[in-house]
Amino acid sequence: MSIPLAGAPLAPASRSTSWGAVFALTLCVSTLIASEFMPVSLLTPIASDLHLSEGRAGQAISVSGLFAVLTSLFIASVARSVDRRKLLLGLTGSMLVSGLVTALAPSFTVLMVGRALIGVVIGGFWSLSAATVMRLVPESSVPRALSLLNGGNALATTIAAPLGSFLGQYIGWRGAFFAVVPLAAITLVWQFLTLPSMPTERAAPPPSTFAILRRPRALWGILAVTLFFMGQFALFTYLRPFLETVTRVGVSTLSLMLLGMGVAGLLGTYLIGFLVTRQLSAVLIAAPVAMAVIAVALVVLGQSVAATAVLLVGWGLIGTAAPVAWWTWLSRTLPRDAEAGGGLMVAAIQLAITAGASLGGLLFDRGGYQSTFVLSAALLGGGALLALRASRDVCVGEAEVPMASLKSVT
Repeated sequence: MSIPLAGAPLAPASRSTSWGAVFALTLCVSTLIASEFMPVSLLTPIASDLHLSEGRAGQAISVSGLFAVLTSLFIASVARSVDRRKLLLGLTGSMLVSGLVTALAPSFTVLMVGRALIGVVIGGFWSLSAATVMRLVPESSVPRALSLLNGGNALATTIAAPLGSFLGQYIGWRGAFFAVVPLAAITLVWQFLTLPSMPTERAAPPPSTFAILRRPRALWGILAVTLFFMGQFALFTYLRPFLETVTRVGVSTLSLMLLGMGVAGLLGTYLIGFLVTRQLSAVLIAAPVAMAVIAVALVVLGQSVAATAVLLVGWGLIGTAAPVAWWTWLSRTLPRDAEAGGGLMVAAIQLAITAGASLGGLLFDRGGYQSTFVLSAALLGGGALLALRASRDVCVGEAEVPMASLKSVT
């Protein structure tokens, strides 16, 4: 008796429609990330309007991260019997509701409810993303589809803060948040029209998110991902004070440098889809090594505007695209349990970002930018060593079996 697995691709006849669904999910990513990072540039007007301190208003950012972690850890178990189409539509609808609640919030409590809701959507969507892509497109197209999703992420990350600031100046912070609502509505309709039915297709329930860690291949990879994101955000979080105090650039030059990083990131997400198809192991190892070299080079060459600009372009090119490689690794390492593995990876990334930024900030205040950047290089180097182990396991272990052969089991 043949039992289709959760990671099995759709039938070829569905592929044209499925690519439409991938584009719909990409728009969802862009809207979701824009919603997540919008408060960064709107804290002052939010605090003023709701009579809060800016520190308290900043909790609108941290609360979404907290709920993203909680959701990512448990969504695989909660959603084991739910059609993934319905679940994704529900998450997109929740994003729309979050925008309305946040824009119309009369108090801090209601604002926190709206931000907590967007955290649930972030954790749920990213946890399901790899498993969903694996069921929408053929195996050979999975890296390309994942790079498309991450391209939407990179685009939104690049423009969310400046766009929020621009809109807030003319239509207020509430109008800026409300601007997300029509995009969420378009995304919801597009997904409704293009997402195929994706019911659970396995006899036994999926493993818990934490049970995944008992598999050596998954454990090494999650640890590598954790060190990679800790290292990346230990440095990235403090780029602005570094550029202002060490490189000594003005606001206009700083903005151009950050824009260059963003554009390079978009290019990287386009190129990496071709690389990971045949050179996944090399990418997993080379990306953190290259970023560690850049971190050290910034310590040495940080006073040169030209050298710093070139180094930051390289950082954006590699750092923005690297997650595509790790999501591809997940699809190959855990093809049958991509949802549980995806939840674990999202939780690891969220916690790593928080830990990296906190530890980097502590060192930045006590030892200056040099100690923070050296810490970043050390963490990235550790991530490369763990990636070597994780990628070697993919090459020699069970996960090397093509996904096509996992469509059914006897």
